[in-house]
Amino acid sequence: MQHQEGMTRRWNPCYSDLHIHIGRTSRGEAVKISGSRDLTFENIALEASTRKGIHLLGVIDCHSPVVQKDIEELLHKGTMSEIEGGGIAYQDTTILLGTEIELREPEMKEFHMLAYFRDLNTMKSFTTWMMRYMKNVNLSSQRVYVPVTEMQAEIKARGGLIVPAHVFTPHKGIYGSTAPRMADVLDTSLIDAVELGLSSDSSMASYIREMDHLPFLTNSDAHSLGKIGREYNELHIASPSFDEFRMALRGEEGRSITANYGLNPRLGKYHRTYCAACGSVMDEKDLSADRCPLCGSPKLVQGVLDRILAIADREQPEVPADRPPYYYQVPLEFIPGLGKAKLRQLLDRFGTEMDVLHRTDEVQLAEVVGPILAELIVAARNGQLALSSGGGGTYGKVTENLRKT
Repeated sequence: MQHQEGMTRRWNPCYSDLHIHIGRTSRGEAVKISGSRDLTFENIALEASTRKGIHLLGVIDCHSPVVQKDIEELLHKGTMSEIEGGGIAYQDTTILLGTEIELREPEMKEFHMLAYFRDLNTMKSFTTWMMRYMKNVNLSSQRVYVPVTEMQAEIKARGGLIVPAHVFTPHKGIYGSTAPRMADVLDTSLIDAVELGLSSDSSMASYIREMDHLPFLTNSDAHSLGKIGREYNELHIASPSFDEFRMALRGEEGRSITANYGLNPRLGKYHRTYCAACGSVMDEKDLSADRCPLCGSPKLVQGVLDRILAIADREQPEVPADRPPYYYQVPLEFIPGLGKAKLRQLLDRFGTEMDVLHRTDEVQLAEVVGPILAELIVAARNGQLALSSGGGGTYGKVTENLRKT
């Protein structure tokens, strides 16, 4: 990425998605059991660079020795290279080496935490320490049987970054399943940022005071190549690297997070409370229900919005003035009628999904996919599509094909 020096630094936007899983290694070894088989380290880099337009990528299964073997082979072949600022370069994309860890404190439910390290040797050192406290170090998101504060200390001793993952989700989010406050579990002074997750946004998170000083990240948690970039961050940095990313989180020397792009929370699959008995998703009018209004079952899985309202320590959200804007985006795969063939035509014409989503006007889009789809893409860009709420592991949907007036 290029920049100009002067009174004010001018850098091109750096788009980052920092939560991508490895499905399999190049040799077919399973890493994330629920991940796609073609979600290999090399394929992720290729997809992010050539199709998605993601400049800074976080692959969060790099603690796995079988994944490290893939990385070493790619470095040896010269397909990729470690860079001076930290990270692994592939074409125009830099990959940060990360891991997703499952932790549990006594009398509490488990939660997930992300950690990122500057280089492969540091990640391998962390693996050597961590494998003494887990059952299968080669798999993704495994339980590590150490106290949370000890884990934080080990990460920080290696210069790592700590980011609690998908914090509000009922499935292993620290707020969603573990505690009403992060400070009940973690040393919050050692947290570098918080990952909101697909079913929340900056405004929803601002019901909770202890979040005020923490940077927010919006990441895809991708389990397939197509899901890369469904949520992402815009960074103001000189170039994509670990060091620059760390400076952006700290707001140092002009570096910063300039915007978060995420699904409208209504599209998230854990946004509203869900009935495990009959499969219905609670509507707004059923917010206070403790039984399903359709079948009467008490087997409700609390949704993100309902959980946040239950643990809020404010009556209304108060978004700090310096918080970056949060833009709702509907990924191209959600657009009704935009199939693989037409998406390929768009990418062939305009380059990457980031180009289509941010830099292509409606007239240009219409030249490729026609006026109806072009209107839908622009309506999605501007948050003008009607949506139904997701819940219980099912994503929300675009419910109308026309602009809302």
